[in-house]
Amino acid sequence: MADLRAPAVTGSDRDEREDTAEADPLADPYSGESFRLFVQSVQDYAIFMLDPRGYVATWNPGAERIKGYRADEIIGQHFSVFYPPDDLRAGKPAHELEVAAEVGRFEDEGWRVRQDGSRFWAVVVITALFDDQGRLRGFGKVTRDVSERVRAENELVERRRLFFHLVEAQEAERRRIAWDVHDDSIQAMAAVSMRLQLLSGQVPAEHLPAVRALDTAVAETIGRLRDLVLRLRPPALDGRDLGDAVRAQLRQLSAQGIETELDDVELTDDPPPEASVTLFRIVGEALANAQKHARANRVRVRFRSIDHGTLTEITDDGVGTDVVVDPLGGGDTHFGLQAMRERAEAVGGWWELISEPGSGAMVRCWIPDGPGPARDERDGG
Repeated sequence: MADLRAPAVTGSDRDEREDTAEADPLADPYSGESFRLFVQSVQDYAIFMLDPRGYVATWNPGAERIKGYRADEIIGQHFSVFYPPDDLRAGKPAHELEVAAEVGRFEDEGWRVRQDGSRFWAVVVITALFDDQGRLRGFGKVTRDVSERVRAENELVERRRLFFHLVEAQEAERRRIAWDVHDDSIQAMAAVSMRLQLLSGQVPAEHLPAVRALDTAVAETIGRLRDLVLRLRPPALDGRDLGDAVRAQLRQLSAQGIETELDDVELTDDPPPEASVTLFRIVGEALANAQKHARANRVRVRFRSIDHGTLTEITDDGVGTDVVVDPLGGGDTHFGLQAMRERAEAVGGWWELISEPGSGAMVRCWIPDGPGPARDERDGG
């Protein structure tokens, strides 16, 4: 059997390794020269040293790129020059060094100032450096400019906020149309029905079937208008009761012979109006699909409050599908499925369809309670 033990290290081996290390600094990755080469090659991070009082002792190209100072311009200056005036007044630079010296490191995320006075959003780590005797020798500081990430996050939050405003405007228009239909069209049709009923007692017998048929058609039209009003804007949504609004949807399915169930016991509180409306529309589309396309006999809706939002699951026992919803909107995706996904993602949530042919389907989505806060970019972001 082959000997798998590591070979013994001889004196000649050590000499050879030492000679190699002298010839190639990278042969020993922990040597000072190797570390210096690493730090000097980093462009995306400002990596530099501070003396125990906070004065800049070293400077790398990444620091020059991010902060704008050349090494000969910044070495010897106090690192507080990187902080905006409000942080200086609050004594933040000194506080950060105190914390780092006490606990070993300090982490922060906030505004910093470049040489030209412009601001950038930085992620900062300060590490205290102690010698073998436990004496503080200085600090290592690593800074990363994440302004583009913050700007993208703020733009996304703003788009979500605009979408919430759009939903609010759409629902206000739906409410107005629903009221107009209820107060005008339905009332007018109800008056026609009353007149037809009066007329049925006055017309000759041979005309009675025609009058009754007309009254029946008017009554059916009134029923369809009331269903339209309910779909346009359920009264329960005006009362900010998502559960009641969805129950009204489920009652319509039950009237058509579909067994329904609503589980909202884990909904700790009703979502805000805009989030409730988005969920209501997604549930409505999912129920319509279960009825028209899945040919389901049983549908279950479940709400749960989780992660500052609402998780919704709509499950049916229908024929299932093998449709894959393309997030880019391509392919043969059913319009209703794509609309549900777009509604959820537009407000910062997510949506998915879990289904296979013959095994039913589950629509799952999570909607946040609101668009979320944006960072204040102030005057220099």
